[in-house]
Amino acid sequence: MDFAAARDRARYDRATAHLDAPLALVDLDAFDANADDLVRRAAGKPIRVASKSVRCRALLERVLARPGFAGIMSYTLAESIWLARSGFGDVLLAYPSADRAGFAELAGDPKLAAAVTVMVDDPAQLQLIDRSRAGGAEEIRVCLELDTALHLLGGRVRVGARRSPLRQPAQLAALARAVAARPGFRVVGLMGYEGHVAGVGDALAGRPLRSRAIRLMQAAARRELAARRAEAVRAVRAVVPDLEFVNGGGTGSVQQTAAEEAVTEIAAGSGLYVPRLFDNYTSFRGRPAALFAQPVVRRPGVGVVTVLGGGYPASGAAGADRLPEPYLPQGLRYDPQEGAGEVQTPLLGGPADDLLIGDRVWFRHAKAGELCERFDALHLVEGDRVTATVPTYRGEGRTFL
Repeated sequence: MDFAAARDRARYDRATAHLDAPLALVDLDAFDANADDLVRRAAGKPIRVASKSVRCRALLERVLARPGFAGIMSYTLAESIWLARSGFGDVLLAYPSADRAGFAELAGDPKLAAAVTVMVDDPAQLQLIDRSRAGGAEEIRVCLELDTALHLLGGRVRVGARRSPLRQPAQLAALARAVAARPGFRVVGLMGYEGHVAGVGDALAGRPLRSRAIRLMQAAARRELAARRAEAVRAVRAVVPDLEFVNGGGTGSVQQTAAEEAVTEIAAGSGLYVPRLFDNYTSFRGRPAALFAQPVVRRPGVGVVTVLGGGYPASGAAGADRLPEPYLPQGLRYDPQEGAGEVQTPLLGGPADDLLIGDRVWFRHAKAGELCERFDALHLVEGDRVTATVPTYRGEGRTFL
C-alpha cells in the first residue's frame, strides 16, 4: 500500500466532507511545491505561466506572486484581452488568431495594446489584423514562432507538432523584416515550443524499449533545436536588435531549455497541477495537485462500484492515456467494455468492496487545465481543510474554446 496516497485520500475526504460531489480541488501544498520545483529547474530564468494549464484567475495570481514567475502565455485572443483587463500586464498569446472583433478592441486601446503580444508566423495574419482594426491605430506587439519539430531522413520523417511554417532562421528574419516594414506592428519576441520533448514522457511503464527510443529521439531533438534556435535568434536580432524575449520550453523540458543561452524565459503550466500524462518523465517528479471526486452511486456486484459521470477525456489523439485516472483509493480500474462514461462510470477492483454509496473516488485528469472546463469552482485545500473556493474560467462564464 502507498501510505502517502492513503493519507492524502483521508485528508481530501475530511476536507470536503461538507461538500457534495462531483467536485474538484487543488492541494495548495502540492501546487506550491510544484511551483518551487519549476523555479529550481529554470535556474534563474523567469517562467511564463501557460494559462491553458491553469484556467483559474486566482491560481494564476497566486503563482505569479511567487519569485521566479513573470507573465502569462494565453491561448485565445479573447482570453488575452480579458486577462489584461483583469490586471495582468504581460500576456503572450501563444497561437495565431482570426478574432476580428478582438483585434479591433486591441488596436483601439493603448493599455491593451501594451499588455498583449500576439503570435504571427505568416504575413497573411498581419493582413487579417489590419483589416480588423476598425479605425484603431495602436501598435500591435508581435511574437514570431519557430517550428521546433525534428526532421529525420532528409525531412521524410517529422517528429513534433505541426505549428509554425517558419523553420529556418532566414524565414524568421524575412518575416521580421516584413513586420518592420508594415506600419502599426512591432516584433518584440520569438517563441518555440518543443512539444515532442516537453510534452512526451520518456519513462513509459512496462515499455522499456519505447522509452529508450523516446529518450534517444529527445536527445537528438534537443541538440538540433538548440543550434537552430540560436541561429534563429541571431537572425531575428539582426533585424530587431531590441528583441525583448525568447520563449521556449514546457514542463517536461524546463532545465534543458533553460540551459540554452539564446532562451530568455521558459513557458510552463502543467507542472503546477501535474496531471497523469506527466508521470512518465525521468527529468522530474511532481506532486499531483489537481483532483476531482465522483460519488459512488451504485454497487452492481462484488468488486465493482459505479460513480456518477467521469467521462472527461483529454484532447489529443484518442487513446487510453487520454482518460482520467481512478487515483484514490488505489487499485480501481475501468471496465474495458464501458470505460469512462458520460453519466456513469463502473470501476472494478478489490477496493470497490470497501466503498459505500456516497463515498468518493478521486480522479486525476490526463491533462491539466482541461479539468476546469468541467467544474465551475476549485476548492483549495491546505492540510485537511478547504481554505478557499475560487471560480474557474467556466465559473466566471468564460469558455474561450
